[in-house]
Parts: sequence; structure tokens; C-alpha cells
Amino acid sequence: MSEILWTPALDGTSALERFQATTPVGPEASYAELWDWSVTDPDAFWLAVWRWFDLPGQPDVALADASMPGAAWFPEVRLNYAEAMLRMPGRADDDVVLVGRSQSRDEVRLTATELRDLVGRVRAGLVRAGVGEGDRVAAYLPNIPETVALLLATASLGAIFSSCAPEFGTQSVTDRWSQIEPTVLVAVDGYVYGSKSIDRRAEVAAIRAALPSLTTVVSVDYLGEGVPDAVSWADFTAEPGPLEFAPVPFAHPLYVLFSSGTTGLPKPIVHGHGGITVEHLKALGLQTGLGAGDTFFWFSTTGWMMWNYLVSGLGVGATVVTYDGNPAYPDTAMLWTLAAELGVTYFGTSAPFLLQCRKDGIVPRELADLSALRGIGSTGAPLPAEGFRWVYEAVSSTAQLGSLSGGTDICSGFVGSAPTVPVYAGEIACRCLGAAVAAYDGAGNPVIGSLGELVVEKPMPSMPVGFWGDEDGSRYRAAYFEDFPGVWRHGDWITITEQGTCTITGRSDATLNRGGVRLGTAEFYTVVEALPEVADSLVVHLEDSEGGAGTLVLVVRLAEGGTFDDDLRRRIVTALRTSLSPRHVPDVLEVVAALPRTLSGKKIEVPAKKILQGVPTDQAVARGALTGAEGLTELEDLRDRLPTT
Repeated sequence: MSEILWTPALDGTSALERFQATTPVGPEASYAELWDWSVTDPDAFWLAVWRWFDLPGQPDVALADASMPGAAWFPEVRLNYAEAMLRMPGRADDDVVLVGRSQSRDEVRLTATELRDLVGRVRAGLVRAGVGEGDRVAAYLPNIPETVALLLATASLGAIFSSCAPEFGTQSVTDRWSQIEPTVLVAVDGYVYGSKSIDRRAEVAAIRAALPSLTTVVSVDYLGEGVPDAVSWADFTAEPGPLEFAPVPFAHPLYVLFSSGTTGLPKPIVHGHGGITVEHLKALGLQTGLGAGDTFFWFSTTGWMMWNYLVSGLGVGATVVTYDGNPAYPDTAMLWTLAAELGVTYFGTSAPFLLQCRKDGIVPRELADLSALRGIGSTGAPLPAEGFRWVYEAVSSTAQLGSLSGGTDICSGFVGSAPTVPVYAGEIACRCLGAAVAAYDGAGNPVIGSLGELVVEKPMPSMPVGFWGDEDGSRYRAAYFEDFPGVWRHGDWITITEQGTCTITGRSDATLNRGGVRLGTAEFYTVVEALPEVADSLVVHLEDSEGGAGTLVLVVRLAEGGTFDDDLRRRIVTALRTSLSPRHVPDVLEVVAALPRTLSGKKIEVPAKKILQGVPTDQAVARGALTGAEGLTELEDLRDRLPTT
């Protein structure tokens, strides 16, 4: 049995317990029994969710067609995501519901009345720009209140929203938006990141030139310079307008999110009004337990689906905190100080950030008053047991730590936490309600207690409506349904334990297979990056065409001021051998000055493997989809020095 770090009160007060009491399983059932009902009878479960959150209409059917792909949800209803979010249950008109913190300007606070007024003004500006149902609106904007208002205003019209963070380069942006042909672009002139001002006017001009579909460009003068030949945000929002909501079908497109695009054009993933509404209300209101008494923060940029997830905190009545800037400036204590100043009750971040705080030796509870904190969310990468323990030792002994794993594909989590489930060190607490997650072995059989492919056996409402431009659905089917017909294959390795917890050990297409033993990559990184001299790492296994053990390659980037010598090499090897196994000891251990990552911070295991196998770099990876792309040259140099297998 794993170490328990937090135990739920189970006093009947959480929203999940109260919801459960209204279901056929009854208040005394375990979470496992509730989950089992939610995936065994998805029609009844999602109808119960709909009614719990008092969404419009009285539908009799939730799941009209359970085909995958091709599921049909709530055929009788019409709704609008923006209307559901702007109800903000439990909030008075003069309550502050949106707080914007930024390194580029002073704090922005909006009450419920002010947010609704701003959305109405943005909506009026979009109408004047000719935007109607089905048109695309693009945001080259940071995580600021204006971006939230733009999303909600766009959705209110039945138009379709898409955002890219302003740190995305021109090619990355145009690779995405040329596929969806937006008519309106709202962009910043630049931003401040740490101590540096970053001018983006040239990038906006290049994006504008590359998108002939644009008819209107709006400038948010974030640095006070303004985008040339653009309508100012002040003029765009000068006129008040009615806050009305187009009632649209459940599957009507709400926004287009994009895959990382490291190995080709980013996939344009279309999400619908209904799927996002019910999934996010369930995830935030029940699974996370957020409500009108909460202040909700999750560090994200507008290029990551966690931003979309954050915005939906409005829909359960939480005050949403947006933040734009460097999360480690002047140091990693900054975000914890922000949480204390704003009384954040749920603090969301990435596993790498938590591990960096641990490595930096900070103790947030000694630096800031975090007594309001009742929940901490971690995603983006697996969080090892050491990270869990650090949170309970250094941040809060009482807050519930929730490790979440899902993705852009469903804009939510497959596995995560629940207010009624304990927290176990190094393990994701449970499978999320309504997510029929299983682990499949190579023959397509479900397994418990051993490594398998993460699959979803039944539809979820927030599975994509489709891919933009994929008229016959072939790209969509190929992405998720080719390996196990009728079952969603997500591409992660997962182990589901007898007690219902889960561990994610890396991408299945980046699995290391040494002598027939599958090794997940996440455990390598946990061990190697725990060493203070190591800032980042990447591990790749190059198979032997003749069936031998192949070559295990470990590449590390040193922390600032670090030196690679025989002692560090010995300590890396010893740590891998003793913490994991002799199979985990690399055949090749190299140091590089830069390691590329995707724009959302993910490691590029598959492209790196292709490069090391001899695939030309520009065929293996799209440089514009990366940060630290200069590190590709070092991978090429390493390829030329590798022993042949």
C-alpha cells in the first residue's frame, strides 16, 4: 500500500458528496462505485450532471449514439458556453470575479457587472467587424482579462475562437491559423517577461500578411506602442452592446485548439459548446470542488489548454486569476507570494515548476501566508513521490494535492483527483467521473497492476467534434481509433492499481524497450533531474535492427554554473542504477547547452529519436513549434558521433 499523504473528511459537505447523494449509487457508496456507475450508465450520469448544474432545458437523453467515433450527445438541447460561464452562480453583481496580474502593467480587477459589460462591448465590436456564427476570431494575446472577454464574446455569437500565446513565432502562428482562416485578429504590441520587454509588432505584421482572410486587426496596447494600422482596443470596446447568447447545438464549434505540431502541421482540434460546458463544470465543480467561495489560479499561457480550463472556473462561481509573465522571476517564490496576496484557494501549476521549487530549496509556507489554500493542482508531466512529499512538507500539510493527466484532445483530464479520495505519494488518485479509462496490453486486453496503453472505452462529451477541414473524418480516426477499433487510444503508458490509483510513465510512442522490458521515460527524468547540477534531460532508446539491446541515449542540460565531470557522470549512473535498475543505465551520456521543448513545455522524445536515427531534422520536427530550437544542432552533432548498432 502506498503512503497516504492526505485523507478526505467525508462529512457530506463537498459538492461531490452532495451530488452523489442524488444518484442511484447513494451517499454511502465509495468513489470507485460512483465512477463505475458513471461509465456503466453514461446517459444517466451526464443527465445527472446537466441537472446538478441547472443547465438550460430539460433533456431526456444525454447519449443518443454511443459510437466511437461519432457519438451524439444531448440532441434535444440548445445552449451557449458563454451564457453558462457568465451566470457565475453564487456571485453578486459587485463581487470581483476576474483578477488579472501581469509583469506588463498594474493589476486589473473586474466585478461580475464589469465583466459582463466588457463582454457585451467586445461582442458589439465583433458585430461591427462583421463577425457572425461560424466565423473565426484569433487572439495573439497573453493570459489577461481581455483574452477571457474575447473568448466569451466570440462564443456568445456562435463564432469560433482560437488563441496563440504571443511568445509563439510567426511560423508557429501561421501554421495554425492558416488552416482555420480567421477574419478578426486581436493582438498585443508586446509584453514584459521578467526584466525584458518583448516587442511583437513585427510578428503581428508578418502574421497579418500571411492571413489574407483577415478583415479586421485590433490592437491591445500592452506596452503602450500599439500595433500599426489596427483598431485600438479602446475604440473596439467603446460602445456598449447587449449581452445576448446565440443558442447553438451541443456540438457547435466553440474553439479550435492545436496539437504541438512538432512533427508536422499542428492538428486543429475542434471542441464544442456543449462538451466543454458539461465536462468543465463536472471537472471543476465536482472533481475539484470549486465554487463561489474559491479563488482559482492555474499558471498557463493562452497556447495551452489549461488556459481554457482556467476560464471555465467562472462557470462554477469561482474568482479566476489570470497571470502573464515569467513564473520564476525574480525567483520561484513569486507565484506563492501572489497566491498569498490574492487569497488563492486552488493553486494550479505544472509538475516541473513544483520540482524546480523543491530543487531551489524554497519553503513556500515560510515565505507567504498560504492558509487559504485548500487545493493544489499539478499537470503537464508526471509528479514523482518526492514532489508529492515536498508539497506536504513545504507548501501545506492540509491542502489536497491533485495530479491531473489529460490533454488538448479533450481539454480536460482523464485521471485526476476527487474530494472523496485520499492522496497517495506519487500516484494519481483516481479515474475521473465519466471517463472510462483502462490500461490495455499489446493484445488489447484490459490489465490491472501492470503497464498498458491508456485507452477510453466509451465516449466523453468533450472528445473533439472533429479536426478542422477533415471532412471525411479520416485524420480524426487515424489519430485515436486505428489501434483499437471503437476505443480511444491516447498514447500514454498508464498503470491502474487495485486501489484505483494511476501512474502515467510517459508517452507510449516514446517507450524504451530494453531486452523486451518496457521502460517509461518519466522515471528517468525524476531521478536525473533530482540532481542539483541537472536542469533538464531527455532519454531515447535506439533499437538494434538485429534484435540486440540497442543504444540507450541520455542527454542532459546542466543548471547554470554546473560542470560536467567524471564525478557527475558517476553520480548520474549510480542514481539510475540504484533508484531504478541496471537496465536504466545509459550507453551514451552527453551534455548539451540547449534542449528543445514544445511551446507548451513538453519534451520532444519522438522527434529527437528520429533525428538520432538519421531522419533529416526538418522532416523530424517543425523548428517553429519549439523553444530552444538551437539545441537541434547539438542533437545532429550527437547523431554523427553515435556508435552504429
